Amino acid sequence: MDWEKLLCSERLGDKSYEAKPNRSIFVQDHDRIVFSAPFRRLANKTQVQPLYEHDHVHHRLIHSVEVSSVGRSLAMRIGSWLEQEKHIPIGDANSLANIVQAACVAHDIGNPPFGHSGEAAMGDWFAEKFDSPKGVMAEIEAQDRTEFTKFEGNAQGFRIVTRLEMYRNDGGMRLSKATLGTFTKYPVTSATRESVIPSGSPSYVGLKKFGIFRSELDLFKQAADALGLPEEVTPAGSWWRRHPLVHIVEAADDICYNIVDLEDAFTTGELPFDTVKSLLHEASNNSNRNVDGLSQAEHIALLRALSIGAAIDSCVEAFKTNYAAIMSGAFSQSLIEAGPMAPVFEKMKTLSRDQVFTGRRKTELEVSGRRVIGNVMSGLLPVIDELGKARWDQQLLSDHNRQLVRALDLDLRNVGNAEQALHALADFTSGMTDRYAVRIAKMLSGI
Repeated sequence: MDWEKLLCSERLGDKSYEAKPNRSIFVQDHDRIVFSAPFRRLANKTQVQPLYEHDHVHHRLIHSVEVSSVGRSLAMRIGSWLEQEKHIPIGDANSLANIVQAACVAHDIGNPPFGHSGEAAMGDWFAEKFDSPKGVMAEIEAQDRTEFTKFEGNAQGFRIVTRLEMYRNDGGMRLSKATLGTFTKYPVTSATRESVIPSGSPSYVGLKKFGIFRSELDLFKQAADALGLPEEVTPAGSWWRRHPLVHIVEAADDICYNIVDLEDAFTTGELPFDTVKSLLHEASNNSNRNVDGLSQAEHIALLRALSIGAAIDSCVEAFKTNYAAIMSGAFSQSLIEAGPMAPVFEKMKTLSRDQVFTGRRKTELEVSGRRVIGNVMSGLLPVIDELGKARWDQQLLSDHNRQLVRALDLDLRNVGNAEQALHALADFTSGMTDRYAVRIAKMLSGI
């Protein structure tokens, strides 16, 4: 891969656009995302702790801002090294930092309410309906069902930024192709992924999940062609090697959620001070900073900051060491896994998995959240089914369903077949905040 192509500033849907003086297209990408409604809604979406009243616990928006900060720092460090090694021209380090910052701030924009349990709930609902398909569900071909039954927030995010937001069906936010490539962690559709790896673990990290719906495949291909991403052609369709900057976005996310999850768990009382202190002390390279006079919360905050700095150092070294593999598209680890801090991050993941993700309150609320999402989707399915029977003419909906569409501001524009209808249902459901989802579920249930 070639950096000149990889930093392509051409906009999706607007090739002739020229950057304003003193404000790069990549900075504009960041600003368009930050000022969008889907980004704002992240303020009321679960990171790890659902429906928490504690002001200091992270939600998706704060997490996204923190990831963008770490990603920018990582990209600037790596960009400076690339300049020194003459891999990129002087000045392009700033472009790297701006691209990564934009992709990072958008990385969770497609996630549904209630975190990863919400993602699973949507997929399970679709799977249940496809078991005995009726109405519009019966019109979806078997090979096209997995993008619904294994609903993926990454693919929904790509759909938001390239189709739904701003210039609807005409490039979406019209972000630069460099930012779109950097956003896409999993450059493959569900159907192609299922055919390439029918069982077992994927051999390439970019195939771990899918990140593109079939409806947006042509949009991604436009970006991939401009960026020069290596395309792997199979009988089941194409998939692509990752843009090198994807690894930086992924590292920033890994750093933030692993370290900050521990801080949140201490804040909520799910993990004791000594447990969190010990692990963060190790992550901070056993810092001997003076902590006299600090409260426990201040002590943990200090160790969190030092740990993030140490993790950035680790990922920079991993990028340098694996540079050739990253640029050829062969690198198939995360920068965290490939760096010297891999063992301590594995300890963090184990602790979170065993003691944080299984917390009683979190588990109870996730169960409730799954029911909420199921109730919302089941409540809206009759609208979709009736629309199909009416040959997609909204004016022929019953008075009740037209009233429901207006009350919820359910966006059914351009819905002309079953696949588009199910995507419209997923667009609405995944776009809800946690509390709005609870309110709509109650309304649909007549409570």
